[in-house]
Amino acid sequence: MFNRKSKALLFADLAWFFGEGMLGPLFAVFTEKVGGDILNITSAWAAYLIVTGILIVIVGKISDKLINKRKLVFIGYVLNAILTFAYLLVDSPLKLLLIQIGLGVAAALATPTWNALYSEYKDKKQTGFLWGLADGGSQFFSGLAIIIGGLIVVTFSFETLFITMGIIQIISVILLYPILKKK
Repeated sequence: MFNRKSKALLFADLAWFFGEGMLGPLFAVFTEKVGGDILNITSAWAAYLIVTGILIVIVGKISDKLINKRKLVFIGYVLNAILTFAYLLVDSPLKLLLIQIGLGVAAALATPTWNALYSEYKDKKQTGFLWGLADGGSQFFSGLAIIIGGLIVVTFSFETLFITMGIIQIISVILLYPILKKK
């Protein structure tokens, strides 16, 4: 059912979604905390989605012809971890917007390449189940992460949340290590 590479991709993905999901709806509260308003919240989130959407198509096309998918997914995860820690430096809506754009680039590097590799590495006889694990797992862990993220902010601070998220993103990078090997 699972080989080493598909397992590495799945666990890295679940960690990614757990780390990313911790901010969830707290994003609006954080934006207001750094001086943002409703338009800043929507602009930052829209910038993330637009950048991700456009670049996913471009990266997907480029990764089919020019660049190693394993390296691109790894670079996307590393960039995501770095930018997650960069939330610690956000003190204005403009900086938040820039972080969101960077996170959009990271997601665009990782998403189409992750999907292509997961398709390549998984057992062809259990396609529906394995995609179900990936998609259902990401939703489950994001939901769980939202609750934990809220508890961290209420108990400690946004800074503690961002450090926790960054550490989890680093773990997702480490979990990708098996896919970097040739065999």
